[in-house]
Amino acid sequence: MPIDIEKIRSQFPSLAVTDDNRARIYFDNPGGTQVPQIVIDRMTDCLIRSNANLGGAFASSIGAGAIIDGARAAMADFVNAASPDEIVFGQNMTTLTFSMSRSLGRRFTSGDEIVLTRMDHDGNVSPWLLLARDLGLTVKWLDFNPQTFEFDLADLAALLGPRTKLVAVNHASNATGTINDVKAISRMAKEAGAMVYVDSVQFAPHGSIDVQDIGCDFLVCSAYKFFGPHQGILWGRADLLAELEAYKVRPAASSGPEKFETGTQSHEGLAGVTAAVDYFAGIGATMGADQHVHHAGFSGRRRDVRAAMDMLFAYERTLAERLIDGLRELPEVTIQGITAPEAMGRRVPTISFTTPRHEPRALAEALAEQNIFAWSGHNYAVEAIDRLGLAGKGGVLRLGLAHYNTVGEVDFVVDKLRRIL
Repeated sequence: MPIDIEKIRSQFPSLAVTDDNRARIYFDNPGGTQVPQIVIDRMTDCLIRSNANLGGAFASSIGAGAIIDGARAAMADFVNAASPDEIVFGQNMTTLTFSMSRSLGRRFTSGDEIVLTRMDHDGNVSPWLLLARDLGLTVKWLDFNPQTFEFDLADLAALLGPRTKLVAVNHASNATGTINDVKAISRMAKEAGAMVYVDSVQFAPHGSIDVQDIGCDFLVCSAYKFFGPHQGILWGRADLLAELEAYKVRPAASSGPEKFETGTQSHEGLAGVTAAVDYFAGIGATMGADQHVHHAGFSGRRRDVRAAMDMLFAYERTLAERLIDGLRELPEVTIQGITAPEAMGRRVPTISFTTPRHEPRALAEALAEQNIFAWSGHNYAVEAIDRLGLAGKGGVLRLGLAHYNTVGEVDFVVDKLRRIL
């Protein structure tokens, strides 16, 4: 069954918002997506019916506990975790990574090595750099080719050694859109005896995640990037979570994922997380029946989420190809990412570009005047922007597509850019 874009768009109230009778064109999705009505409703219901702290004998507290349990189960389905107890919640990916880096640091000693990449968002760089500074660790860098925008895994092999303790890598780049082979990277790191920490924030809105297949030790993502509320999620291998010491207050739980969840969580946010996963599952159940055969090893929500991701990624690819084709026709535009048609399966629809006559911020402002929302600058991918030689040039203009975008919006944006340029 083909994707019903109008049915999908009807579920997002913000898509109907206008400013001075002009529709909003949301191409700012890599920085945060809009939310469907189911997310709004579940969060509102939580605040009405279950607005209490945990541990009470009364109805609202019991309801809050059920919401947290439901969110763990939903995210376990979303990433194919072995157990809901492998899911840890926090404010966002960066905060969770800072916290987990401190717990992991207790396993490292001076002279140990960690591998970071030149492609990552700084949320998967700075926590490890600061840990290395504090503990006297050696940092090694996995570079990417600025012409192909991809890693050469032979370079990773040369970086790994007996003192390598951790490899931190992104699943997909929020600057270039490149999807990295995190399964191969995890295998190589594990063979060297290192742990693997995957930042899946930019990949999660576009492709299905299977932590058991990837073989990593930790994976982090943020719900507000996949049509949910501002909420961070960390998956960790059960044995590691059990072994690690958490930095926590004394009355807090000493076992399970709760020991890493400092203070009271956003219960309404967790209600929204479950709703976002259920939104994907609903698409997979109603529109993705043709994809079920490709996920015969799964059932229920896990199967439906994967079916949805398959069909939505295919649709987004058509939008990305159309946008790239349109940008390549514009004068002096350089796309900072994969553009070859045969390689489009190795990128998410996050498309950054530069042009010598216009600063990225000026372009973003010109687009905003047309009610087109886009980001400019380094977008926290400071290593990638520096590697591309754009750090002193204002970074990039970034256009990011989601499955609620349309061909008509792509053509509208390209036409406005043509006029601006």
